[in-house]
Amino acid sequence: MKQKNWAGRIAPAAVAACLLQGTAVQAQDTLRCEPGETYIMNVMVSSHPYWVPVYQGFKQAAEAFGCETVFSGTPDYDITKQIASFDQDLVKQPAGILLHPMQSDPFIEPINRAIDSGIQVATFAADSPMSKRTAYITSDNLAEAKFAAEEIVKQVGDSAEYAVLENPGQSNHDLRVTALISYFEQHYPNMKLVGRQATNQDTTAAYRATAAILQANPNLKAIWIPEAGSAEGAVTAVLEAKADVLIMQADITPATLEHIKAGNIHMALNPNQGMQGFMGFMAVFLAKHSEVFDPFNDYKVSGFNPVQIPYLDNGFSVITKENADSFDLNVYMEGRDPT
Repeated sequence: MKQKNWAGRIAPAAVAACLLQGTAVQAQDTLRCEPGETYIMNVMVSSHPYWVPVYQGFKQAAEAFGCETVFSGTPDYDITKQIASFDQDLVKQPAGILLHPMQSDPFIEPINRAIDSGIQVATFAADSPMSKRTAYITSDNLAEAKFAAEEIVKQVGDSAEYAVLENPGQSNHDLRVTALISYFEQHYPNMKLVGRQATNQDTTAAYRATAAILQANPNLKAIWIPEAGSAEGAVTAVLEAKADVLIMQADITPATLEHIKAGNIHMALNPNQGMQGFMGFMAVFLAKHSEVFDPFNDYKVSGFNPVQIPYLDNGFSVITKENADSFDLNVYMEGRDPT
């Protein structure tokens, strides 16, 4: 049977008219928040400066659609307390929650319960992939690890001793460490891992662990750290030991930024936090307003939300002494409402 070229039989003008008069009008009428419609961003260690630009991006997107936002979470590094704060958020019946889950598995049931009750949930920076969350927004942790590995080799050679600090249990931090080790094993087998310590974002623990690694390994040339809290402790130990060790980290704090400016930390790989928050809001907002979208799949009979974003890369920045001033949080927040 001769196939019919249906695409060629539909006049471009007719297609344009359908778009202009149908979906576009529908979206214009629908993609606005109802009065009081609220979206929450929930995190752990809520005082950490990392969240500030993320929440600013979240708010900027919400304001564009006439929505309300709330910053929530727990000041503690405690999975039980973060889940309790998430449950308290659910009682408020928000339209959706952008969540940074401290750990993946403990959040499966709370996220699923939220979704089943009609509250949309997207995750950012760390994930709970076995849950029903509709989206995950993060930087590419594999790309970060590869970049870090190549930069370390560029600076200290391909036959050096290195160490890592880590934060087991948080998905993005785990991947940053395991991917770097695997990359070295595959591409630079003469790179020797001589220290691997769990410091769990604790500055004091990182200081002690780094001091011990330095004492045991006087030929240590580089250290990779998946987050900024541990980097603060590590750089103090390196400076006290007067050791010639290259420090690279992911994320940034005001303290580590000053160390980058001073040349004590080589560089930081920092997720584009504002984009993370902006796209995080868009993901959870569109999941809530999925009625504007009619994709070519079986969502109507299967019953799943048609807005599914398994992974969205918000990108990352390389922070060095030369561009560090662009990442001054105090300058960024001048004139901005932090709440």
